[in-house]
Amino acid sequence: MDSNTDPGRPNGPLTLAVDIGGTGLKIGILDASGHLLGTPERTVTPAKAKPADVLDLSLAMAGKLGGFDRVSVGFPGVVRHGVVITAPNLDNSSWHRFPLAEVLSERLERPTRVLNDADVQGLGVISGQGLECVITLGTGMGFGLYLDGRLLPHLELSQHPIHKGKTYDVFVGNAALGSLGRKRWNRRLQRVLANITTLVGFDLLYIGGGNSRHVTLELSANIRIVSNEAGLTGGVRLWDPIMDDAFAARSPGIRESADAHQALPDR
Repeated sequence: MDSNTDPGRPNGPLTLAVDIGGTGLKIGILDASGHLLGTPERTVTPAKAKPADVLDLSLAMAGKLGGFDRVSVGFPGVVRHGVVITAPNLDNSSWHRFPLAEVLSERLERPTRVLNDADVQGLGVISGQGLECVITLGTGMGFGLYLDGRLLPHLELSQHPIHKGKTYDVFVGNAALGSLGRKRWNRRLQRVLANITTLVGFDLLYIGGGNSRHVTLELSANIRIVSNEAGLTGGVRLWDPIMDDAFAARSPGIRESADAHQALPDR
């Protein structure tokens, strides 16, 4: 996977971008500006996927692409310094405390950075001005928050209850869309957007994810639907200098924060 032997390669570092979803897995190569080079590889994520399932698929797909210099991963759960804490739409227990960044870096022989998948998508679409947030609609619902282009601490809003004990994940996830139909699902989404508007008071909100194409609501001027490809293209931003603090060496408080998540139930 050596990216330095091709005389026709674009200038600047090439990034292998990996977008791990509860139902789909996408991998592509990005140039230094975040543009996809060629067509991404796609496959279905196995039900209740374990680390070995995702790793085997990722490595096989990466082998079909060209060379790259570094790796960016969007993961559907809480991630602290490259270590997975929760994976509610995968096999949650087997992912807990899995050092995904370290393992992928060793297997691919490239430096690797891992963030929550909604955080990565947001990095691919935000303007960098004011308070911005992103939600992703897919297997569940992802959430990311940014202030003047800086990623704020991750809030796992998807696992917060919204109605009669249902989490946001359940309330507007893929299963709800399938069982309710588009019209009723959009009414639920309207409630979600109202809650987030009250909670965050954002300047701009972006809606991404595979199910964003089913949104039929009349959206306010500060809410926009964006391409789901940002889940890949946002990967180049993980290597911006502004992100270095987010990937600094683990502080003592990080381990305490990770231990606190052990009390979370599997979903």
